[in-house]
Amino acid sequence: MTNSGSRLTENNPHPELPHFQELLDGTDWASLATPYGTGESLPAALTRLLDLDPAVREAAAKDSLDEVTHQNSIYEATVPVALYVAAILNHPATAAGEHTHKADLRKLCPTTRETLLDWLGNTAYDADDETIAVGERHFDEDFLDACPDMRAFRDLRPLIYTAVQPFLTDDNAKVRDAALVAAIPLIEHHALIRHRNELADHAHRLLSTSTDRRKRDRTLDALNAWGHDTSTLENVHNIAVRELRTRMEDHDSWWASNGTGGCAEDPPF
Repeated sequence: MTNSGSRLTENNPHPELPHFQELLDGTDWASLATPYGTGESLPAALTRLLDLDPAVREAAAKDSLDEVTHQNSIYEATVPVALYVAAILNHPATAAGEHTHKADLRKLCPTTRETLLDWLGNTAYDADDETIAVGERHFDEDFLDACPDMRAFRDLRPLIYTAVQPFLTDDNAKVRDAALVAAIPLIEHHALIRHRNELADHAHRLLSTSTDRRKRDRTLDALNAWGHDTSTLENVHNIAVRELRTRMEDHDSWWASNGTGGCAEDPPF
């Protein structure tokens, strides 16, 4: 990856996120695999994430982030891109509002910061504990050994979290929500579990204000996993999803018992 990346994970027990330019210049991008070849074109696209023109930043996000993510997989180039994204989160350019005209209506689009946080969160979910558990069930217990890029990303979760955490209290509600959803899978790292109570407070705030289905679902799942009672925090959509899951679990349970000589009554659906 990068020389600075090695120092972060191997020689420094309390690492700090390098400056984004150091990451950009110190990485041999052309040697790193992406879903579509190598990362040779990434430096130019990553640099444009800080352009003054919002349209340029929007295109750069697509060119750089989509270039290293495909089918929920972590690639060689994904890890240094994640570090770079974390390093530029506090850059003023990422907070600039972006507007587009559509059907004569002025629509506020996500800031670059929100987009970057969403991407970090999605990438962290692609490498979370549940993903590892599924991999080990379907392959073997050495799943992570066969996925060194995923392991590398997981090792850097504390470092990435230091960049995400300040935005849990951002003035922009959408940025706050994106930061929370990104932080949830990051704190699965053993060094970050102590932050659960802090995130639980932010989770209650999100669930009392946000109607974003994906963010609500992920936040409720986290609170449930942490042992919180979420019954009073659900909206109509959340209740419908929970009831559907219950019916599906009952269905699977019925088929499992019926297939092994269990109850022969009609399934409960």
